[in-house]
Amino acid sequence: MIECVPNFSEGCDEGVVSSIVEAIGSGRGVLLLGWEMDRDHNRSVVTFAGEPEAVVEGAIRGAGRAAELIDLTRHEGVHPRVGAADVIPFVPLKGSTIEQCIDAAHLAGVEIWNRFRVPVYFYESAAKVAGRKRLERVRRTGFDGLPPDFGDVPAHPAAGAAVVGARPLLIAFNINLATRDVEIARTIAKKIRESSGGFPFVKAIGLPLASRDCAQVSMNFVNFAETPFDQVWNSVEREASRLGTSIASSQLIGFVPRRAFEQAPDFFGRAENFNESRILETRIAQLLK
Repeated sequence: MIECVPNFSEGCDEGVVSSIVEAIGSGRGVLLLGWEMDRDHNRSVVTFAGEPEAVVEGAIRGAGRAAELIDLTRHEGVHPRVGAADVIPFVPLKGSTIEQCIDAAHLAGVEIWNRFRVPVYFYESAAKVAGRKRLERVRRTGFDGLPPDFGDVPAHPAAGAAVVGARPLLIAFNINLATRDVEIARTIAKKIRESSGGFPFVKAIGLPLASRDCAQVSMNFVNFAETPFDQVWNSVEREASRLGTSIASSQLIGFVPRRAFEQAPDFFGRAENFNESRILETRIAQLLK
């Protein structure tokens, strides 16, 4: 069994997102774990799993429906993006390997271009160009100036490009601050992220949230086994206090592996949307009953 966690550039129109989710689940063998929308990010995250062949087909169908329904020329949202089906990562679960996910990513990329004429860039372990291993580099304006891995144009005029990859399990977690000052969130993000000298395996950006009238520190933990979650929380809390504010709330995006939860139960338990079904293995077991 492998997992796929595509991010789509639509978080306001539930009808559009439901149609994409329906397309993903229309193939045989797809286990749909869940999906969620974020209006401020204008982004949705879908999580599904199954045998590689089924998961690849689900990802392709989801990308095609997104290209049909999402027009990036009309898109507004605070989260960085380059495509309607913006990021499509394949993730090994127990009993599968990263090599299987690399193969899945490459197969999906070929078909996304062939079926829908949406160009594809590969990232992380599936990268064919060394400079594309890190997602943020692929998202640079004009990409990297090189042709896409599949496709004869840099981007589809309405659907942009799909960034397809293979990676280990990643945990997405947001902390909302008791201030609307986005510069405070950006200062905190710079303090904690690895690229600025912060915690290893932590990516972070500061964003404004109009719906909550606050600023957010949006984080990805790319190697949970080596991430000191409680220290990250304490650092955000301490820096927020220094800058004259505090933590208002937090959310887990998608699912957390059981090993990560057991590593830092208090950290994940603080998320306002956390419950037992947010533990990846628990959710899979619930659906397989």
